[in-house]
Amino acid sequence: MRLTHATWPDLDGRSPLLVVPLGSVEQHGRHLPLATDTVVAQAVAEAVVPDLDGAVLAPALAYGASGEHEGFPGTVSIGHEALFLLLAEYGRSATRWASGVIFVNGHGGNTATLTKVVDLLRYEGRAVAWTSTALPDSDAHAGESETSVLRFLAPWSVRVDLMAPGATEPVAELMPRLRAEGVRSVSANGVLGDPTTSSVERGRELFELMVRNLVAELTALDVGQNGRLAGAAPRREPLGTP
Repeated sequence: MRLTHATWPDLDGRSPLLVVPLGSVEQHGRHLPLATDTVVAQAVAEAVVPDLDGAVLAPALAYGASGEHEGFPGTVSIGHEALFLLLAEYGRSATRWASGVIFVNGHGGNTATLTKVVDLLRYEGRAVAWTSTALPDSDAHAGESETSVLRFLAPWSVRVDLMAPGATEPVAELMPRLRAEGVRSVSANGVLGDPTTSSVERGRELFELMVRNLVAELTALDVGQNGRLAGAAPRREPLGTP
């Protein structure tokens, strides 16, 4: 079920798990759309919800904390404070009728705020947790990994002729300057990585891995201390325990 298409009687007497994609509107180089993070989070959530008994897919929350990308036109960041308030009130309202809320995050810049707000909501006794579409060993931003996924999910949105490498140094080396001065200070085209090595086949592999990971997490519903779903590991803390 999609919350977008539901009526209140469709939900009356039910207590579904609400799955909420969370993304951003920010630059992704010259070749990827501004809504890339939202597109990925939405697609992963859409692929998973039909296999979860009684789960409901919410409309994506398309704006996030993207201040590091504000050196590029098109980026719209609501900042950490506004994002915190948005997610806090969202969780408080939705858990009045949903058995739990899972935020599926597609933008790394939202992570610190997500951790804090989910900690607060769980402290208040609300069944809320979060997870991420990020994969280990993926490049940082608009490089091979992200471009491959978009070439698989939405090939019409990728400007292949404009793909070009950006900053290819390890992110750990770039991070101090990136945090202080923004992405544009380390990459003139906004890319961290090399999208020219991307492929549709690689995108399919990565997307299917994202989906498998989320299915495992939503099946186990094990929640770590920071409110993040932890996959199919031995149960540590049920979703509804603050």
